[in-house]
Amino acid sequence: MINFEELIQNLILPLVAYPQDVEISLLESDDEKMEFQVKVNPSDFGRVIGKGGHIAQAIRTILYAGASKEGKKIFLDIASK
Repeated sequence: MINFEELIQNLILPLVAYPQDVEISLLESDDEKMEFQVKVNPSDFGRVIGKGGHIAQAIRTILYAGASKEGKKIFLDIASK
């Protein structure tokens, strides 16, 4: 079974300048779906989102692929503190 919190952490931490400010929260989880929220330092928000949202979309694509192998749907919200 995939540890999605660890996967998100491994994808986000290399992108940020302030890794100590990254907070990953599991908001909801059941048999069909999981919802995570990632909070980052405001100065790192642009780095995680990327130009035009391309980095955030790539992160979500990786998560979607892992979740579909588990038969689940996953949602990721990225916010600044």
